[in-house]
Amino acid sequence: MRLHKLWSGHAPYKRLRSGGVFSASPPMVLAGGFMLLILLGAGLLCLPFAADKPLGFFTALFTATSAVTVTGLSILQADTQLRPFGYAVVAALVQIGGLGFVTFAVVAAMSLGKKVALQYQAVALEAFNQTSVSKIRATAFAVFKLSAGIEIMGILVLTAWWLPGSGFLQALADAVFHTIMAFNNGGMTLPGTAMSRYLGDPITILSTTALIILGGIGFSVLNDVRTKRKWGTLTSYTRIILLATLLLNLFGFLMIWVLEYGNPDTLGQLPVHAQALTAWLQSVASRTAGFHSLDLAHMRDETTLVLMLLMFIGGGSLSTASGIKVGTFVVLLAAAWAYIRGHREIVLLRRTIAPDTVQKSLALLLVTGALAFVATLLMCIIEKAPFIDILFEVISALSTTGATRDLTPGLSSPSHLLLIVLMFVGRLGPLTLIYSLSTQRASRVRYPEAPFQVG
Repeated sequence: MRLHKLWSGHAPYKRLRSGGVFSASPPMVLAGGFMLLILLGAGLLCLPFAADKPLGFFTALFTATSAVTVTGLSILQADTQLRPFGYAVVAALVQIGGLGFVTFAVVAAMSLGKKVALQYQAVALEAFNQTSVSKIRATAFAVFKLSAGIEIMGILVLTAWWLPGSGFLQALADAVFHTIMAFNNGGMTLPGTAMSRYLGDPITILSTTALIILGGIGFSVLNDVRTKRKWGTLTSYTRIILLATLLLNLFGFLMIWVLEYGNPDTLGQLPVHAQALTAWLQSVASRTAGFHSLDLAHMRDETTLVLMLLMFIGGGSLSTASGIKVGTFVVLLAAAWAYIRGHREIVLLRRTIAPDTVQKSLALLLVTGALAFVATLLMCIIEKAPFIDILFEVISALSTTGATRDLTPGLSSPSHLLLIVLMFVGRLGPLTLIYSLSTQRASRVRYPEAPFQVG
């Protein structure tokens, strides 16, 4: 079956052509691919040797969804601890889900020597943040090269550091699992890699945060840095994302440290260097990675609010992170600042931002915000839990962060089902919206303008 027969930008719904070839819009194929991967993962996790006690299908489905969407939320109980096979399945699902179905599809098609149809080219260009079809192949393979190089380096560093405390095979297995989870912003841990064991450990924490940042900053940014290597030659987009990522991480780091400094249930009992490392880990991991070395349920409400903001923003485009994305956040800030100053054009680093980009950013913000509101309302109706815990859980699932204030395991089945939907939509929703916007046709009908009051 040829690839160009699989994709069509002319119809928003699936159909069966006269020749018997199934065709669907890019968002549907993307969502279908992730859904099949989740079902496959759930089936593997249901096998009797995947856990100490066989998992029910719903528990396996929740775990597989959490892994494929690189979220990290879990409803596993102590007596259903995963075995090595189960952890291997979870790691594979996170690896595939982190790099993204589109990346795998494009690379597979290119490897087989297939020509990419015009409709698919538009999707790939948008996904890879490129303007030339000739760059798709190079960018797609760069994703794998960069991912492999970064993950191998992380595995080597962590294996060497953890080796004195355990045997080589155990250290290697822990390092492989932890690296995959950190780089792909998965947030899950093995019993021996829980971050609470490494309070004040600079190598483990700095290695973990470096992997999270590299995985969440965006492959187009990493590739631009790799090929150009000088600040002045980097694209304006790359420089903006690098600066915004640094500022967001520093903002979170300082706010968490200041707000939790005197809290005896979190940072208050730690030495100064451990406080700094823990606050840094929590700031970086809140940008959709989900690792934590503190009990989030004991954090102050103001700190929790900061974490929710970081989770909602997320990471960079074409990355293993989710959220509305750093680029979206920056464009919205720039648009608001330009309007306040009375400027018609939105300018970042001496480059004008197109109106379509602003509209797309607004659409992403409103759609994501509406989903968060509806989900929070439904969970407040279903559950008898503090509002801030419910809101945190919803933002965490929708941004595929995976952090929780000890609420996930105790939720009812309807709420768990709602979290499954949020994780799935949070990973695919913004992407499918972008694809829909990138393939829409401009209307030839023009209507007269009317005055309309806002603000």
